Amino acid sequence: MSGHGHGHGHGCGCEGEHEPAERGLEYGLYRRIDLDKLQCLNESRDGDGRLVFKPWDQRTDREKFVESDADEELLFNVPFTGNVKLKGIIISGEDDESHPAEIRLYKNIPHMSFDDTGREPDQAFRLNRDPRAELEYPTKIARFSNVEHLSIHISKNFGAESTRVYYIGLRGEYSEAHRHEVTICNYEAAANPADHKVESIIPQTNFIS
Repeated sequence: MSGHGHGHGHGCGCEGEHEPAERGLEYGLYRRIDLDKLQCLNESRDGDGRLVFKPWDQRTDREKFVESDADEELLFNVPFTGNVKLKGIIISGEDDESHPAEIRLYKNIPHMSFDDTGREPDQAFRLNRDPRAELEYPTKIARFSNVEHLSIHISKNFGAESTRVYYIGLRGEYSEAHRHEVTICNYEAAANPADHKVESIIPQTNFIS
């Protein structure tokens, strides 16, 4: 190992250059979300919930956001296109009372509703205001190592009538293992009916003769 003084001086420039890029890659799970199937319950405008899952370099963008409607709660149902090991989450809002104050995470409960939020979450966090998207809340990786669907329940804010969210960042690893299984199942299901095989062979035979 190199001496502290030399290592620190050398590492300083490196970290400054590479750290944001590496963090951006780590927070790339938004690309693994099935956005067409993502739901956000109690959003004030249809479709806004999916806008806050955006690239790392857009995390402080204020043009895209979601705001709650009837009260301060929001519930995101986030389906992934494969298996995810979730390691951390960032939630950023306005620097005022509309910022989320508490989130509850649930894994693998598709189409979760507010009626389901009474159950024990897999993990819950009390949040600090984070308008610059700098605070990461680390998850219990053992509990979130095989996630196909993540529900994020914002249960309260800091006192405003509605909640506003600009960015939700998800850090972790992605595996396509689940997707391969689905492909195999579909292939076998399609190959099973004998009728289809016969139909596909007959036109070819006729065409050749």
